[in-house]
Amino acid sequence: MAIIFAASSIQNLGKLPGGISDKSGHSIGYALLAFLLLRAFARGRLRDATWPWVMIAIVVATLYGVSDEFHQLFVPGRSADRYDVLADCAGATFGAALGWLAGAARRWGILDSSS
Repeated sequence: MAIIFAASSIQNLGKLPGGISDKSGHSIGYALLAFLLLRAFARGRLRDATWPWVMIAIVVATLYGVSDEFHQLFVPGRSADRYDVLADCAGATFGAALGWLAGAARRWGILDSSS
């Protein structure tokens, strides 16, 4: 969250490296955030991630996206964009679902945690 806040504080950010679009950057960042939130809520063990924790990770990440867009209203050269929030939510959903699937694969014995 601190990295997102710091990046949002940069005036006139410009283009992202590697030709990544603004919306893709939002989706990637919030996918990582939701994945990490889910892991934290499951006490570091994705195999213990449940659907309620998945939903909470998505909601927390998306609400942070909303607060980040609000924060950008006060940064010169930046603005709030509802489509950025949609990209944040989509990324958060993907990241949390990926975390749940990784945990499910471990629970089901598809991924061996000892290797």
